[in-house]
Amino acid sequence: MFEPFQISVPESALTDLKARLRATRWPAGVTESGGVALPAVQELVRYWTERFDWRRHERQFNELAQFRLRIDGADVHFIHLPAERVDAIPLLLLHGWPGSFVEMRHVIPLLRGGFHLVVPSLPGYGFSSLPAGGGFSNARMAEVMLELMTALSYPRFAVQGGDWGAGIGTWMALKAPERLIGLHLNYIPGSYAPEVEGELNEEEEAFMRSRDGWVAEHYAYGHVQKTRPLTLGYGLSDSPAGLAAWIYEKFVEWSDRETLPDVEDILTNISVYWFTNTIAPSMRLYLESAQTPLRIPAGQRVAVPTAIFRCRHEAPFPPRSWIERGYEIARWTDVPRGGHFAALEAPELLAADIGSFLGHPYRPRRA
Repeated sequence: MFEPFQISVPESALTDLKARLRATRWPAGVTESGGVALPAVQELVRYWTERFDWRRHERQFNELAQFRLRIDGADVHFIHLPAERVDAIPLLLLHGWPGSFVEMRHVIPLLRGGFHLVVPSLPGYGFSSLPAGGGFSNARMAEVMLELMTALSYPRFAVQGGDWGAGIGTWMALKAPERLIGLHLNYIPGSYAPEVEGELNEEEEAFMRSRDGWVAEHYAYGHVQKTRPLTLGYGLSDSPAGLAAWIYEKFVEWSDRETLPDVEDILTNISVYWFTNTIAPSMRLYLESAQTPLRIPAGQRVAVPTAIFRCRHEAPFPPRSWIERGYEIARWTDVPRGGHFAALEAPELLAADIGSFLGHPYRPRRA
């Protein structure tokens, strides 16, 4: 049974947030290296405290039809915007970490009307709950998303995803290929590894080296989140400044400098984590999914037609030959700008590519 849902953060929570921000105790010692620099975080916190208007963003999201549905012990929050055309393709838009449904705010109006849009919060993220028992890996979340689309009476549909959304979408394609019309990815899951017979080509060997270098330099967050998400969660759940620094660093490092998401979008996303207290359960997805890596055995592949939307700043990104070992690539687009957060960084390019892939050309708005 669908329950209509509206975002309504208590005024007491807003008051508490500002009091905590004003009482922030800043780190001592070296504050210019070894992570995001102190002045940048101080400016972000100052903006959050003095200029950011949560209520404005809350009202904007409440203009969209939102619901919650209990699936497999989780209360799944989602936006559902059916198109007027009954025969429109249902399209599931999946976010990742450290994002949320907020990531899709700029592509929703571009795709609305052309598709039956479904934009969920993953279990343990935002306004979706995570059952206390655990076990919600990327593979299990794929089953939850399949159930959601069944409950919405969409037997066949398309999926778009980045970050965890790409992994969950891939698991959906592996578990129920007959249900997916197409899979559109702006990221290749980090655990993806097809079984290789013979030698890697030069491009693939270069990718392996670059991936190892990226892991050594940038993956500290992932290692702690897949081993000690709860311990880290104590600090991030108690300190909004700490939470902001942890998430903001990823936006700065993973985005194209020319398309860095607006501070209002970043803080809206961070605020969702804070008000719902979901940073710890969101990070647990790393721990759970370590048990269900995307290994593609010899003779098996993701048979669903797949579109790859490669933003120039997304790294590490495998070469086409490596992806083709496991995916049925039907479309490949090299994007001249953008990074990890494609839906926020290049929404019009992303919407146009989705539309072209699924046979519903999107026409950019006139300036």
